[in-house]
Amino acid sequence: MNVMVTIGLALVFLLLAGGTALALMLNAQKQRRDKNLQIITGGSHDQKNSKDLKTKQVMKKREEIAKKLKEVGEEKKKASKKPTVKELWRQAGFEGDVKNFWVGSVVFGTIFSLLIFMTGIPVLAKLFFVFVGYLGIPRFFLKWKSGKRQKKFLEDFADALEAMIRLLQAGMPVSEAIAMVAREYEGPVGSEMRHIYDDQKIGIPLGEAAERCSRRMPITEVKMFATAIQIQSETGSSLSEVLGNLASVIRARFRLKRKVKALSSEAKASAGIIAALPLLVTFGLYMVNEEYIMLLFTEPTGKLLASGAVFWMLCGIIVMRQMINFKV
Repeated sequence: MNVMVTIGLALVFLLLAGGTALALMLNAQKQRRDKNLQIITGGSHDQKNSKDLKTKQVMKKREEIAKKLKEVGEEKKKASKKPTVKELWRQAGFEGDVKNFWVGSVVFGTIFSLLIFMTGIPVLAKLFFVFVGYLGIPRFFLKWKSGKRQKKFLEDFADALEAMIRLLQAGMPVSEAIAMVAREYEGPVGSEMRHIYDDQKIGIPLGEAAERCSRRMPITEVKMFATAIQIQSETGSSLSEVLGNLASVIRARFRLKRKVKALSSEAKASAGIIAALPLLVTFGLYMVNEEYIMLLFTEPTGKLLASGAVFWMLCGIIVMRQMINFKV
């Protein structure tokens, strides 16, 4: 009996020892196989890691660009509101304080009002013209000056961008390329580039300086230029390629504007003839029968009718101008 128990215990011990040895052997083989597999596929794993790193960098750049475009869209919504007098003053290119505009408006409005009160038109018409003299005409002058400056800016902006591209391709930094363009070009382009360079010299980031330029010159092309500068300064993207595309877009828009101007010239000529007809007819009647036409300027009823005719003619001219003023 004792012999049988001893034999059983010996068999159990042998089985346990054999199972342990087999498990250790299989584990060692697995470790060798994993090590060999890692040696064989090590290059592909590193390549995969590098690809993952590049993908993460690309996704990060895309997120930064999307964020910047979203900010530009919000700025565009804000810019779609009517500009204030201070903004118009800066957009027109005036460097002094905006108080100068109000002083000039008061002086012009006073002189204009004195001239109006010297005429014999009705009191209501005088009050209307006084209001226009103080607030209407000066503000209209600012808008006209701003639009003229923006038009002049666009005429030289494409050439300035191409000059900047050549400087960047030659290895010059962005800030120095902007300074070179500011020195070479006159007018609004040189002035705005000089503002960007001066802002950058006093510590303002280049992207923020370009954004300030887009507020002084609120046109689509300058906003695209400011966006390209901001993205390049933050992500290090290729600025010369973006500016080259922008210059091509500006030239294409100019060609389209000229084509629209040529196609709408007939409508503009018709509008000019229609607007000039009342003045020509009045002058013709004055030459033929002076007493007949002067009733409009001597009688109270005639003055009222003449004032109403002038008002509605102005309204008609404004409506026709809006109808034939195609924006590209």
